[in-house]
This record gives sequence, C-alpha cells and structure tokens, in this order.
Amino acid sequence: MRLEPFNPWWYNDSWIKEDPHITAFLNSKYRWRPRWLDELSLEPFSLNFVLGPRQVGKTTGLKLLIKELIEQGKEPAKLIYVNCDLIVDLRELRSVLSTLPSKGRLIILDEVTGLEYWWRVVKGFIDRGTFSKDVLIVSGSSSVGVRRYVESFTGRRGKGRNVQVLPLSFREFADVRGYGLMKLEKAFEDYLRLGGFPRSLNEDPTFLLEIPEQIDKELAKVGRSARIARQVIHQIVEKGPSAMSYNSIAREIGVSHVTVREYLELLEDLFTVGVAYWRRGNRVDFKKEKKIFFRDPSIPRAFYQIRGEVKREALYEWIVQEHLYRKYGEIYYYRDGYEIDAISGELKVEVKAGKSHRRYPKGVIVLEAEDIPYFLFKMA
Repeated sequence: MRLEPFNPWWYNDSWIKEDPHITAFLNSKYRWRPRWLDELSLEPFSLNFVLGPRQVGKTTGLKLLIKELIEQGKEPAKLIYVNCDLIVDLRELRSVLSTLPSKGRLIILDEVTGLEYWWRVVKGFIDRGTFSKDVLIVSGSSSVGVRRYVESFTGRRGKGRNVQVLPLSFREFADVRGYGLMKLEKAFEDYLRLGGFPRSLNEDPTFLLEIPEQIDKELAKVGRSARIARQVIHQIVEKGPSAMSYNSIAREIGVSHVTVREYLELLEDLFTVGVAYWRRGNRVDFKKEKKIFFRDPSIPRAFYQIRGEVKREALYEWIVQEHLYRKYGEIYYYRDGYEIDAISGELKVEVKAGKSHRRYPKGVIVLEAEDIPYFLFKMA
C-alpha cells in the first residue's frame, strides 16, 4: 500500500484545498473544532484510542489535527495517516508499519479496528520498541475490536488516552447553530429532527440514507445479519420508550432471545443503542426488562423513515437517558408501582410528554416536554 496519496502534506503545500475531508469541513455552514482533539496525548510514547460511530467526524478531526500541527511547525513527513479501510490483511498492515519513515512520528491508524486481529500486529511493534519515540492514534467505529483486547495493551499505552467521539449533545448543537437562551425551544425542535452528527445538523439530505448502510457494513465485518439487526431496531422503535425483554423482541421477529441479546450487544458496541437496567438502591437486576435508548435522535429516524414517524415521547426519553449516560457513565431505571425513566448518579428523572398527573417520591425530577431543553442545556 502506497502512503503518498493519503499523505499529500508530505509534498504539497496546498493539500488543504484538495483534501476531501477538510474541503467538506470548510464548505459546511456549521463547523467547529472538535473538543476531543484536546483530550489526545501527543507526548511520546502514547497509544491513543479514538472511538465513535461512523460519520461522527473522527477522520475530519484527525485531519484538522494534522493541519494544526503543520501550522505549529511540525515536520509534515512525520505526520503519517494510514487509511486502514483499504488494508487487506495483517501482512499488509505489518508491511506498512515496518516501512514508515523517520522517528518522532505521529502515526494515525484510521479505522484499524475493522481489521481482524489488528491488535496483534500493533502490539508486536510496541513490544519491539519500534514506536518508543512516537505517538500512535488508533481509531475505530466499533468498540468490538478494542474492548475485547484492550487488556493486552496494559503497560503498553505510555501516556496514551481513550477518547470517545459522539454526536453533539443538545447544548453543543445549540451552541454550534447559534441558538441563544431565548430560542432553546426552537433549538430542541431542530435537535429532535436533526440530531448531532455533523452532516445531519448541516441538513445533508442524503445522511439519513447512509446511517443504516454504514451499520450494515460494520455488522458484515463480524459476520452478522443486517436484516436481523434492522428487525431488532424496528422493535425498539415500536416498543419504546417502554421497558422490554429479549423474549418480547424475539417473539416478534422469530429468533431466539439469545440472538436478540447478541445483536443488542453488537449495536451497543457500534454506538447505536444504550441499555438502562432496572435498579433499586444498590441492587441492579440484569434479568428484568430493559429500557433501550438510541444514542442520537437521527438514528431511529434513519431506520424507521419508511415506516413512519418516531414517537415524540420516545425521543424525549431517549435523549434524556443518553445525556445522563454521557455525563455520569451509567444509566438505570426503576419500575414498581411507579416508574423512574432514568437513574444516573444521584439523579432520578421521569420524562413526561405531557402534564404529570401523579405524585412521585421526593427527589424525583419530573420533566414535562417544555422542561427538557432547559434541563439538558443546564446539565452540560
């Protein structure tokens, strides 16, 4: 694999005008410098992992990093970008890594986690000290290939960090599109419609068509059926925001509950859905029905657009659950006589599409539709 075509800054001072990612970024009506770039460790030796769904802007962000480093005086030849989507097998990956020029490099292995057993090759080079004076950034659109093997890099990360890249939160969306506090309700209506992916919030009409295709490709890499995945997703849309079991989904689509569980775990790894388990106090019951939420409002709309509109009450709850999950790193729910849609940290939140007509225990925040934008905006 020749690297020159993918590293035009090595030989072309005007590469920015020709790079498709940077060009698309500069031509976007709404654009921003990704904050996650500041989370990366750029001090040798570092092995960084950058994970997030496809189309979330990982490659664009990494190209912007290259642009910034060149402007700061970094030698272009030491900034190395490898598009691993085009690498056929481990032999080619090994060949590419063994022929990289110079030391003191920043090496970006973009979408390498889609290559089976990629970690063996990278680990081998690290153990030989090949990258001892370098910074590595490994990116991927699925955590399947990282979480499973991350322990094998224990003691081999140097100063490296894990960085998660997600669609913009509501607060970020409102800031990027320039809504003020006086227009939060309008901002929330647009967020429900568009979500936080860069192309979506720029209202690219082709974006919703591509989300299912991208997830289909990721599933194909691990030998899973796109048809079953779509059936599972449709059931989540139709049953949501109610709690549901593996069995209830399995009965509707004619597969086993084990198959449903496996596909939900894959969809979690692909940053498509999240799962809130039942919790009371410190007790978590993983066998009870689960509340399954989508990680951006554009995702259910993309998969369900042919069938109809996604329920607003479901979108309300899923958005609140996702935002709490991002902030606290955990999300649960409770139901026994009354229901609490989201439990994170010390917060207990019930989401209502309309007016609440019942009393809840002390400490439960009840969000009616008009409260949600202000709650999310303040929470960021």
